[in-house]
Amino acid sequence: QVQLVESGGGLVQPGGSLRLSCAASGFTFRSYAMSWYRQAPGKERELVAHITSTGGARTYADSVKGRFTISRDNAKNMVYLQMNSLRPEDTAVYYCKATPVGFPGLNYWGQGTQVTVSS
Repeated sequence: QVQLVESGGGLVQPGGSLRLSCAASGFTFRSYAMSWYRQAPGKERELVAHITSTGGARTYADSVKGRFTISRDNAKNMVYLQMNSLRPEDTAVYYCKATPVGFPGLNYWGQGTQVTVSS
């Protein structure tokens, strides 16, 4: 079955960096667009970054542009989120999402990983 397992979250000081990973299994990874979302307490889940199935195009939320980078390795079935210059407002649970090409309404989600930015 489809599995997405996030890792790499933790506690980091403002200005620090973290790299999140999402390991995918149970589907043809190269045929899926991948996204990172986040949800802070009391807030709705929001899109952070998106990468197409080939990795040829990437989009970012305005709040993370220039600080976060999404990437993927189709040979390893992995997607990453490099987060630099972290701010307290980046504190949230970060989720990985997989969407098959041509089926935008069919989504698979991971269980999430907590990122806390605090001094």
